Amino acid sequence: MARFNQRGTRPAVHSPVTTTGERTVTHEGATGHLRDARSELFLLAVSNFVGQDVFYEKGGDRDDRYTQLVRQLAIEDPEWTAGLLGWLRGEGNMRTAALVGAAEFTAERLLHEAPGYSRQVIDSVLQRADEPGEMLGYWTSKYGRKLPKPVKRGIADAVQRLYNERSLLKYDTDSKGYRFGDVLNLVHAAPDPDKPWQGDLFAYSLDRRHKRGTVPDPDTLPTLARNMAFPEFVDHAPAILLDADEVKRAGLTWEMALSMAGGKVDKAKLWEALIPSMGVMALARNLRNFDEAGVSDEVAARICARFADADQVAKSRMFPFRWWAAYKHAPSLRWAHALEQALGHSLANVPRLKGRTLILVDRSPSMFPGYGFSTPNSSDITLAEQAAAFGSALALRAADPTLVEFGWTSQKLDVPKGGSVLKLIERFGQIDGTDIPSAVKQHYDLLRHNRIVIVTDEQTRPGWLPSNGWQRGGMRETQIDDLIPKTVPVYMWNMAGYKPGAMPSGTAGRHTFGGLTDHAFRMVPLLESGRDADWPWVSKQA
Repeated sequence: MARFNQRGTRPAVHSPVTTTGERTVTHEGATGHLRDARSELFLLAVSNFVGQDVFYEKGGDRDDRYTQLVRQLAIEDPEWTAGLLGWLRGEGNMRTAALVGAAEFTAERLLHEAPGYSRQVIDSVLQRADEPGEMLGYWTSKYGRKLPKPVKRGIADAVQRLYNERSLLKYDTDSKGYRFGDVLNLVHAAPDPDKPWQGDLFAYSLDRRHKRGTVPDPDTLPTLARNMAFPEFVDHAPAILLDADEVKRAGLTWEMALSMAGGKVDKAKLWEALIPSMGVMALARNLRNFDEAGVSDEVAARICARFADADQVAKSRMFPFRWWAAYKHAPSLRWAHALEQALGHSLANVPRLKGRTLILVDRSPSMFPGYGFSTPNSSDITLAEQAAAFGSALALRAADPTLVEFGWTSQKLDVPKGGSVLKLIERFGQIDGTDIPSAVKQHYDLLRHNRIVIVTDEQTRPGWLPSNGWQRGGMRETQIDDLIPKTVPVYMWNMAGYKPGAMPSGTAGRHTFGGLTDHAFRMVPLLESGRDADWPWVSKQA
């Protein structure tokens, strides 16, 4: 009789987030599972908006845990940690966590006099022109004004890449502690030899910082020269603000233009002149302003065309929940279909799963604000809504989904064929408590479901079941592995980066992912095809 070579035998596969076998307890008292340092850091990094409290963890404690993990791995595994931090700022789109991580990585390696990596890591996490100043602000506030060579050189490398006329206009403002000129003074960045105008830009940045009244050279710095003259043009002929080409030539941000305009020109026409120069993220955040000003349907259609463009959505690097936020706050429904398309583009990596999928979405209080929980980036888009966006997209693309919202209790949600992710998100509610095992027990069908996806912060209560023993008055704690065979894969989507996990992970049909983007969803079809999944930056390089 064949014991191993049987129909349905599948290869064992491994995923990168791995538990150690050590036990702890979740924040709600269930048995928890500890992860290795790399796994713990990854899940924390992809959900950590630095300095903000979450439901079960104070911001300071959370930041300390993050810093300690980065510093530990900066020595134990610098290549992996450097890869994480570069990816975190890039595809992971986590700005502050990447910046803090790079600074602490460098500080620890300097402490140990460990050569290499630091300059490159600093450079890799600085991807926007205000970030060299942000790095200096963090470093000097914590370690003093003396800058080690890797910090100076990493920032100088980034300055060459990032400083140009338009970035100076956008980010070199009086509100900043470190202006462009301060950064240049401290890191002594040389102009890029392939950018002949950059020497003049650096000189002008220094003069501007010291208020020397220098006028930018219109031959090498035409945008800055035009921008400096623009207020005078507006004083003489305010209608120049309604010329989209003139606005673009002068490098006016929409904030500058609104400030200059005051009440001098029609607000709707002003927005219509600004819209062609605005980025996709700025457009999405200003839909209410467009509606209140009375922007025409023709212009609105052009905005919608940009939202419907998959390339523009990808370049905007907006989290999926930002599209839900735009829909939620827009007064008019004229944006709705385009926002649905944009959300779909931002969730392009959510797979179309074959077979039957049970999808459990956590709607417990710890996923919502109002319980001592600050939402990411001071947004009012909660973890619960973000979880609902992932769960809804997965359900609408799955061949045969069972979509469930759960807390202490749980209930199914109907999933209409060809339905809207935005509309499905609206149907979720809030449920007290968190009990993952009970939700699994109620809704998992051994003969029906091929896999389970759980979108949660993992901080479950124990799932109690009747026992023949005497513990808990004849009840015993039940875990996920008690309810689901190892041959049925369980994918835990960790939304909050807490230390205790709700199940083992890394192999044996148990896998944990994390983050506020859809990128890690690419691992699901990989694992189900019998291939191991690696860290996203490693997979990309392979």
